[in-house]
Amino acid sequence: MKNKKFKEEKQAVAGVIEALLLVALVAIVLSTIQLVYIPDVMEQREAEHMDDISNQFSTLKSYIDLQAITQSDAPIFSMITLGSRELPYFITARAFGEITIEDTEKWNISIDYAQPGEPFFYKLTSLKYEAYNSYFVDQSYILEGGGVIVTQPNGESVMRVDPSITVENETIITINFDLPIIVGTPGKNLTYGYGKCFIRTNWSQGDLDTILSGIDSIKISTQYPNAWNQSLYNLLGDNVNYNVGDNYVEITKKSKNIGINVEYYYITVQIGPGWIN
Repeated sequence: MKNKKFKEEKQAVAGVIEALLLVALVAIVLSTIQLVYIPDVMEQREAEHMDDISNQFSTLKSYIDLQAITQSDAPIFSMITLGSRELPYFITARAFGEITIEDTEKWNISIDYAQPGEPFFYKLTSLKYEAYNSYFVDQSYILEGGGVIVTQPNGESVMRVDPSITVENETIITINFDLPIIVGTPGKNLTYGYGKCFIRTNWSQGDLDTILSGIDSIKISTQYPNAWNQSLYNLLGDNVNYNVGDNYVEITKKSKNIGINVEYYYITVQIGPGWIN
């Protein structure tokens, strides 16, 4: 029997090792990108989305203010981007958002004055957007009483855009307040998702209440007392007394009497596609 000799092919073995090392290198690079850089990219995207929401709510407020000035019942459409998509080719998560209309008598504006009779009472309604982010801190934007408020979990609320309030400081302090009261449409007052959402607003009738003087207190019952207190102080300064609680902010006269003009009007809101006449 002949002896067979086997010859080692060292070049083939080296080629296999090089391929394995190259695959390992690619895997390490992709893992580094996935674990280190992608979360930063996604956090930045969600932060930019929150900036977009801030601008969109400011635009929505300006449209409602325009409807109040013109008193036109022609509908105006505003766009809100609910969330952001995931990145392609990488393991990422979407951000979602929810828009709701909050309408309860628990939140209100009450004006007590010296003359006998019931206090003036107005519902403090709101349109609220809540973000459910995967990388950036969750935030909520609220259009309440004509102002735009931003808040986040375990944080203080901040008035991003002041309500439509002007102050005249003369012999008395006169507050002029244009107050939108949001009215939801059954079946069209809630949406959730990550795409674009359109909001239709219509102006409805309103009225003007005037109290020239003799106001004992103006109390705003709200979930966001810090934001309202900040806004009122920016407008009224040290000319009134402030009392802030967990769910209210109250102002009373200091040295000058307080008068107020409240021009309130109703804004009918429909959220999402398809409109109900």
